[in-house]
Amino acid sequence: MTQDEYNAFVDALLSAELHQFKDWEKVPYFDGCLPIEVMAERGRETLRFGPMKPVGLTNPRDPLVKAYAIVQLRQDNALGSLWNMVGFQTKMKYGVQAEIFRMIPGLQNAQFARLGGLHRNTFLNSPKVLGGDLRLKADPRLRFAGQVTGVEGYVESAAIGLMAGRMAAGDFHGKPLEAPPETTAMGALINHITGGHIEAEGYSGARSFQPMNVNFGLFPAIAIAKPEGIARWKSVDKTRAKRKAITTRALTDMMSWA
Repeated sequence: MTQDEYNAFVDALLSAELHQFKDWEKVPYFDGCLPIEVMAERGRETLRFGPMKPVGLTNPRDPLVKAYAIVQLRQDNALGSLWNMVGFQTKMKYGVQAEIFRMIPGLQNAQFARLGGLHRNTFLNSPKVLGGDLRLKADPRLRFAGQVTGVEGYVESAAIGLMAGRMAAGDFHGKPLEAPPETTAMGALINHITGGHIEAEGYSGARSFQPMNVNFGLFPAIAIAKPEGIARWKSVDKTRAKRKAITTRALTDMMSWA
């Protein structure tokens, strides 16, 4: 999209007729997966720093011309006749959706196999009901795995599934397996969903629990020293050094655990 096309698209989103939820249907939004019109309401440029971020792409027709915003399409069938609009969750009414989405360059004549809607992210209150071994406290025969435990993302969901499976296999063979250290990505996720966030943020209960992607904020703090010979250590360089130290520690601790 050019800047003019993007602004016209945002204007259309802001004036679109929305589906009105009944009281029993209303659920809080997850910040990692907001409807596009809600993102537009938060600021005209918000979508350009979210699902429409124009970074990492080159225009094959003219490499010197950079897009102001982009829309990602993900192929959803082998024939290449069905494509998914990435990050376009919405609560706009169906008739309005088709009209607005055809404003996107290249989709003027698109046929919509299925229009967008909100998906419900169902998850356990894991800090309250799950132990560090992913067992249900009320019935230790049961383990939970994947997205339902309160992790967000494909890789994170697969990681928790892998850990639950290995723990179950260890029990079956009489060799119980402890979770990886919380200095590792898998360990940090398990620690977060089973109560670590409550202790870290000073909460007395688990009501604040929300799904979480893996991120550097989940890892225990690490101290780093300023390199010698540098008078002024830029913030961006300090952040890179800290992240490098966290990942190096994570790899070392994961190898020791393995």
